[in-house]
Amino acid sequence: MRLKDRVAIVTGGGSGIGEATVLRFVEEGAKVAIVDVVMEGANKVAEAVKEKGGEALVHQANIVKKDEVDGMVAATLDQFGRVDILINNAGINKDAMTKKMTEEQWDQVLEVNLKGTFLCSQSAARPMMEQNYGRIINTASIGALGNVGQANYSASKAGVMGLTKTLALEFARYGITVNCISPGATKTPMLAKMPDEIAEMFMKKIPLRRFAEPEELANAHLFLASEEAAYITGQVIFVDGGISVGF
Repeated sequence: MRLKDRVAIVTGGGSGIGEATVLRFVEEGAKVAIVDVVMEGANKVAEAVKEKGGEALVHQANIVKKDEVDGMVAATLDQFGRVDILINNAGINKDAMTKKMTEEQWDQVLEVNLKGTFLCSQSAARPMMEQNYGRIINTASIGALGNVGQANYSASKAGVMGLTKTLALEFARYGITVNCISPGATKTPMLAKMPDEIAEMFMKKIPLRRFAEPEELANAHLFLASEEAAYITGQVIFVDGGISVGF
């Protein structure tokens, strides 16, 4: 098992890529804190973990609130005694053309996607520093390269890329690697909201001509969290079916 006895925190763990990552990590021997703002999904994922014979903690937290983020880490330490892996998966989008985008739409997306990633990384890094070991894996997006109607989302995800590289430099001395996956279109609740005609047009731009399964992103998380990736840090890995090659 590639993550035997490791402890992971997965934000946004109640659905989509987060859910797939929780279940994949459990299969590989990890104990997982499932963190979400919506408990219904998180509890269902915890039941699935139990069916697999794994151990999971369900914790509700809003990642833009520092006290709740610190509480997330404290709860994980109380339950499992350590924190080895942080998957910064939680994120939102509030799409609009720039001329119509409200200040609130801009602030909400930047706060969750960028500030939330920072706060979770900052808090989880403390116990990782003490044990001189850690894996932080952030989530950017193909949208970071630019996308019409997503000025806020694109800016937030480009910011996550820059944050990843800076944290990698700062945390390397403590045995902590920091990397980032950049998904393309993936079969998640967020994608399900896309109108069919737009989804069809978008798929035609993907060289592999299909959307990603959440499990394929979970496998990328697993690799970066494993010892096989011990010498990889500060990197952004596009898991996008090749669409970024055309940018």
